[in-house]
Amino acid sequence: MLVIRSVVFNVLFYLNMLALLLAVLPTLVMPRRAILAVAKLWARINLALLRRICGIEVEFRGVEKIPRGPLLVAAKHQSLWETFALLLILPDPAYIMKRELMWIPFFGWYTWKAGMISIDRSRGSQALAAMNASARRELERNRQIIIFPEGTRRPPGAEPRYKYGVAHLYAETGVPCLPIALNSGLFWPRRSTRRYPGTIRVEVLDPILPGLDKDAFFARLQRDVEAASARLLAEGERELGRSQA
Repeated sequence: MLVIRSVVFNVLFYLNMLALLLAVLPTLVMPRRAILAVAKLWARINLALLRRICGIEVEFRGVEKIPRGPLLVAAKHQSLWETFALLLILPDPAYIMKRELMWIPFFGWYTWKAGMISIDRSRGSQALAAMNASARRELERNRQIIIFPEGTRRPPGAEPRYKYGVAHLYAETGVPCLPIALNSGLFWPRRSTRRYPGTIRVEVLDPILPGLDKDAFFARLQRDVEAASARLLAEGERELGRSQA
């Protein structure tokens, strides 16, 4: 049944995405908020499909800690799941994403319209400067910048590989950083089509206020996110163990 449920969900996930991409073409000539509203609708539909088909629930913890106004959000990255689910807890988010994603027909057009921030990793330090400039511009619009400090998805429990770009961004923007821990990779594993029933837990941690030097910030961010993610991972593994017993 797990395989069947996973196949059904995956088919509906991509059909839903394709249908929305085609249906909302008029938003390309509408204000940015229109496409963000559609993106949040897409996220809600995905969570509903996961719950009904795969038995995957979601628990958001600590959302009351999210400050108002411009913000840098540094989240653990284990799965495709958080690339849409985090849209639901932030009022006006902008993801930092690989430039290549903006070349995808339709999808790339919408990310451009939504004011997402692309980064060309091949440009090295020039890419970092461009990212900082784009982030400052979006923060001036009172937005929340979402960055995955490890740059790519990592398996649950894998050794962390944080990149220093998040520290440069923190220092350059001068806004609070909101760390986010999660355990999504247990239930929606990277490089797998299977979806395991259980509860994806997302925990918003205490904001890191501006003013720390880069090294102190970098160490604290990694310590806080990894400790909380390990705790959520243990909770999820116990849940998976009970369901498979």
